[in-house]
Amino acid sequence: MPIYVWFLLFLAGLTGGFIDSIAGGGGLVTVPALLAVGLPPQVALGTNKLQSSFGTLIAVVRYARAGLLGTPWLWLAVVAALFSSMAGAWAVSALDTTLLKKLIPWLLAAVAVYTMLNRKFGLTAGEQRVAPVVFALLAGAALGFYDGFFGPGAGSFWTVAVVTLLGLDLRTATGYTKTANLASNVGALGIFLMHDAVHFGAGGAMIAGQLVGARLGSGLVVKKGAQFIRPVFLTVVAALTAKLFWDLVVDG
Repeated sequence: MPIYVWFLLFLAGLTGGFIDSIAGGGGLVTVPALLAVGLPPQVALGTNKLQSSFGTLIAVVRYARAGLLGTPWLWLAVVAALFSSMAGAWAVSALDTTLLKKLIPWLLAAVAVYTMLNRKFGLTAGEQRVAPVVFALLAGAALGFYDGFFGPGAGSFWTVAVVTLLGLDLRTATGYTKTANLASNVGALGIFLMHDAVHFGAGGAMIAGQLVGARLGSGLVVKKGAQFIRPVFLTVVAALTAKLFWDLVVDG
């Protein structure tokens, strides 16, 4: 690939890492960029998991240093998400994703509406509705499988679930979400690697950008907190919803 293509992949990784570390949804930038340089869809998805894993790891380390990973039983959510994402990635070849493609945009639209109407969403800690151990096991299994199987909006679903059911504020919820996302990224990546569906050159260029973008984004989350995360979260969810609806229209 020409040098300018490597530079564009670097910029896509930087932008995606910045967005992903704050509110998820970095794939809105990175996956189209990988497809645009000519990678087959399966390889683009595998390469995206590779580069996003590095960016998410940087964000998780930053959140750990800021003391945002102390939620009880978070480790169980990580383990559940890791193994269920591997199962989800295996299931892609056997199951039809048509129903999910039609259903997910509506679920994301509901997330956006719920967040907009609930103006205090995640600004402060709320009521815990589910025991942390139960939440970790069920959410880790369900959302980990979804992330490995399909993926779009996984971070948004995690954030809403953590805030609504565990009562965490958005700042702490972001730390929880990105840690679980890291596990599901790594699990799905392992399956893609087994199928030789990763382009290490393109992934390397994006990883360089991710290291910068994720550091910048996670730094802003730590410093500015929920008031900063909320508008970014809403913007990403709205953009992802619009893209998925557009894909439905284009695909018929």
